[in-house]
Amino acid sequence: MPLPPIDQLLRRWRRRPALPALGLAGALLLGLWPASPGTPDGRHLERILAREFLQVHTRNTPTTYYEGREGPTGFEYELVRRFSASLGVSLALRADHHIASVLEAVRREGDLGAAALPLTPGLDGVIFSRPILELQPVLVYRRGLPPVTGLDRLQGLRLGTLAGAGTDRVLRELKAEHPSLAWEESDDLEAAELLRWVEDGRLDAAVLFEHQFRLNRLFFPGVERGFALGEPLSLAWAFPAEGGLALAQAANRFLAALHDEGELEALVARYFGHDDYLEYVGARTFIQHLHARLPDYTELFREAARQTGFDWKLLAARGYQESHWDPEATSPTGVRGLMMLTLPTAGDLGVSDRLDPAQSIEGGARYLRELKDRLPESITGEDRLFMAMAAYNVGLGHLYDARRITEQRGGDPDRWADVRESLPLLQEREWHSQTRHGYARGGEPVIYVRNIRRYHEILSYVDRSQEQFYLLNARLPEPEESHDAILSVAPGQ
Repeated sequence: MPLPPIDQLLRRWRRRPALPALGLAGALLLGLWPASPGTPDGRHLERILAREFLQVHTRNTPTTYYEGREGPTGFEYELVRRFSASLGVSLALRADHHIASVLEAVRREGDLGAAALPLTPGLDGVIFSRPILELQPVLVYRRGLPPVTGLDRLQGLRLGTLAGAGTDRVLRELKAEHPSLAWEESDDLEAAELLRWVEDGRLDAAVLFEHQFRLNRLFFPGVERGFALGEPLSLAWAFPAEGGLALAQAANRFLAALHDEGELEALVARYFGHDDYLEYVGARTFIQHLHARLPDYTELFREAARQTGFDWKLLAARGYQESHWDPEATSPTGVRGLMMLTLPTAGDLGVSDRLDPAQSIEGGARYLRELKDRLPESITGEDRLFMAMAAYNVGLGHLYDARRITEQRGGDPDRWADVRESLPLLQEREWHSQTRHGYARGGEPVIYVRNIRRYHEILSYVDRSQEQFYLLNARLPEPEESHDAILSVAPGQ
């Protein structure tokens, strides 16, 4: 069954009233009752403004906060960053939490919990903001099992979910109507780990939220989407009840303005509307682009290769993986250009215009050379190249974290074959909580390097085929630089 497109998610979300008519109790719950910093109810906000920073408790996950290719990122990180700026204070993050510890930290320390928290009316010691995003629980199951299309198909299957995430609450509500429904839950796992457990057979099925599955499904091809489960929940921020209402009120004004300006919808689309941009698109499409697009940039790749010592076809393969040789490409996270440079990286490289193909290709090649040169001398040969490419995608810090995990698991941190087995573990709390740089979408660099190698093989095949064409056909002169031949012969054509 196909996943509903993000525009359906957005349409459902937009239908929610801006301020639900919950009466006085609901207004108190959501922090909407008037309060100002100078009143007793505003004392918490007063302290924040006086010390000039907002303390936010969150989780190191792809939907909340993590260290990405272009620096700190994540849907809720972006929201709290903007909120702290609206208050005129800096942002202090503590991201070593799971859901239960976020709420406890909010009660004890304040200021704000932003960690994919389900709005839970009546929760002791906590008040919530207005709803931010709709969370639709879905059931997923291991590929190869008979299709799981309803609760009646769960008989005999081992089912799991995350404790405190809200999906457990949905299951409890459903159990009232389906007494035989049984599941296991954990507050030590995150969504990626839950999906891995399904794929490797430790669970048969799991319940998580739609957006969590969308963000992770590329890395778990052995997991199928089953069906939507129960009614949607609402994601919200949590505040300490004893701190008064002014901070929650300020947050609600901020979120309402973000919604009215269309910025909230844009953030939802940016972080949850793209889940397939790294997928391999197939040889036929690649060959079509090879004929239509690559000739415009071949000489630029050759020149960058001469300056940096790489095979120009490897640089071209990277360019295709990054942008499909589209000089105006822009990723969901804001990296741009043919080689998809981040703004800080472009600045460091002296690239003034990321959309200029010549600057992008030259800068991307130099950056790959810098990464390769910075790796430990113990990494040699193709292993060094593959790890440099992985660092280009996920960041050098996360690559080093994966190398340390490889050592812990008894592997060789200088071999790409071992490190690529460890990179996806950066998506699992059990492992990334032990690292310096925390969560990363570690499956991405594995796919990234694999795809570039595939594209490079095709380019090399085409190039060799053209060389052989000139050598075997005496009627045509052999070019002066046959290894740099224009790629115009496609396999199977």
